[in-house]
Amino acid sequence: MTAHHRSRYSRYRGGPDPLAPPVDLAEALDAVAEDVMAGYSPRYALQEYLRRGGRNREGLDDLAGRVQQLRSELLGRHRLDGTLNEVQKLLDTAVLEERKQLARDAMMDNTDRAFREMQLQNLPKSTAAAVKELASYDWQSSTAREAYERIKDLLGREVLDQRFAGMKEALEGATEEDRAAVAEMLQDLNELLDKHRRGEDTDADFQEFKAKHGQFFPENPQSVEELVDALAQRAAAAQRLLQSMSAEQREELLRLSAQAFGSPELMAQLGQLDANLQALRPGEDWSGSERFEGEEGLGLGDGTGVLQDLAELDELAEQLSQSYNGSRLDDLDLDALARQLGQDAAVSARTLAGIERAMHDGGFLQRGADGDLRLSPQAMRRLGRALLRDTARQLSGRQGRRDTRVAGAAGEQTGSSRPWEFGDAEPWDVTRTITNAIRRTIGDGGDPRRGLRLAVDDIEVTETEARTQAAVALLVDVSFSMAAEGRWVPMKRTALALHHLVTTRFRGDRLQLITFGRYAQSMDIGELTALPAFREQGTNLHHGLLLAGRFFRQHPSMQPVLLVVTDGEPTAHLLADGESWFSYPPDPETIRVTVAELDRLGRAGVQATFFRLGSDPGLERFIQKLARRIDGRVVAPETGDLGAAVVGEYLRAHFRGRAFGDDDWAQ
Repeated sequence: MTAHHRSRYSRYRGGPDPLAPPVDLAEALDAVAEDVMAGYSPRYALQEYLRRGGRNREGLDDLAGRVQQLRSELLGRHRLDGTLNEVQKLLDTAVLEERKQLARDAMMDNTDRAFREMQLQNLPKSTAAAVKELASYDWQSSTAREAYERIKDLLGREVLDQRFAGMKEALEGATEEDRAAVAEMLQDLNELLDKHRRGEDTDADFQEFKAKHGQFFPENPQSVEELVDALAQRAAAAQRLLQSMSAEQREELLRLSAQAFGSPELMAQLGQLDANLQALRPGEDWSGSERFEGEEGLGLGDGTGVLQDLAELDELAEQLSQSYNGSRLDDLDLDALARQLGQDAAVSARTLAGIERAMHDGGFLQRGADGDLRLSPQAMRRLGRALLRDTARQLSGRQGRRDTRVAGAAGEQTGSSRPWEFGDAEPWDVTRTITNAIRRTIGDGGDPRRGLRLAVDDIEVTETEARTQAAVALLVDVSFSMAAEGRWVPMKRTALALHHLVTTRFRGDRLQLITFGRYAQSMDIGELTALPAFREQGTNLHHGLLLAGRFFRQHPSMQPVLLVVTDGEPTAHLLADGESWFSYPPDPETIRVTVAELDRLGRAGVQATFFRLGSDPGLERFIQKLARRIDGRVVAPETGDLGAAVVGEYLRAHFRGRAFGDDDWAQ
């Protein structure tokens, strides 16, 4: 007989969604890097991304906005006189039915009837006072008596519902035995909390209490501390509810509460409970208040629940603000978020927390020597790869080709292979890789026929031979006009794309990044990426050319390639003592020394390309003259095309260049 295996399916009930797409770190990294390149710190850039969110994903600001909207809706929808109104309706019903009964009762003594009617007629205007005065009234109407008894029952259930959520419904139609069980629970609870305050309770005391009265606590606390937490939050919300009422409403309810179940002992036990909880949890908000302006009346229990919701929303707002020291998205209470805003909000927050965790723990952000967070080399490589891919698409479109595969431009395959190294992007030599794995498996006593597991040491990549080695100096203008005109980030993206191309596809080449503002400085790609925009005047191309010449002399066997990105004429030059001389309009001496240094590079055979940004006629004439002096080129790209223009010129120079020896630098 064939056995049938049945699968059981049920509704998804929270936790990480097994069908959710993986965290899109590429989008987060791009956004963070864009802000870093604009001059913000990585920490700030990550915080801003988490606040904004991503494509089709809510950010912290969206969630915080929903929290604030829900809070406003709760305050704008409700008012706190629900219990007072219910009591007043029951009181009106009782008095009306009693008057009807008095009018129908022909057998009653006229004097007695007149006295009763006068008593009903002269009831105090205060609902609480009227209820108290009728406590000893001998009701002639059974309907009236029932309505009045319902007042005491309602008040009892409401004051209990303030401290124990759900008690109002649970005790509806309760018997005297049920009420006695509640009274016993309150007495035992206060005894347990008294012992806990003195540090004399044991786990056995809690377990005994829970076994006896556990049905009153659907939260299912696992310890006295959890029990106190749940009760204190509710009791503090009840206190804030009273504080949120007008003085008249508060006085009425306090006086009415004495009539709860017709049992003063109940209020005494609740008062002792509040005192115990305040002593155990003084940090709860016991004195706050809210301003309700709606039309929907709330009873004491429901109102306390709304105050709890408001407190939870405030706590979520604090968590979502991430404004406190050491804040992390792992601090978010996802259960509370799901309760208040729905499961979709919890999923969004969980995804954002995953992004933050992955950015920190996945190696994309690292702490530098100065203690600040920086984009890691891994992040820089990933970002550079993406930027280079975008640049390749731009090159393809400009040249009318279907695709430009710069990955294949690094050189010709030699037929040899070499062990894989971290950062390599060459294709694997599959045959040699599998052969290495087989040899290692046999050497370890394994059987390759039962399967292979590749190790990092097994991998070999195809070796390529560079056609021409080049020493490339990329000079980028970092004067403030670059940032003011929106060219700061495109400049950095260009440098990062070129850096990635050289370090992954043309490893035989050498690249030097040189920034020039008031002074020039050689930088690594991480420093340039994180460089903020300074409000410093000066375009010291002279100093930049000096550093480029030094770099070229360090690599005499390579083809020197000079790439200059600028949006202004030189306005500064380096003096003999190392100080920078600035003058605007450009000083003739600045022009002279800049041109002299460029001529020196030209005599050494440097291939130069100038990338002119902007449409200033004076700059255009000046750059054209510089290029003609050393047989260079001028490219005037749009800001968005800068990366493709620089990479394209690098590739052109690489394949058309020649290798130079020591004699070329003899001048």
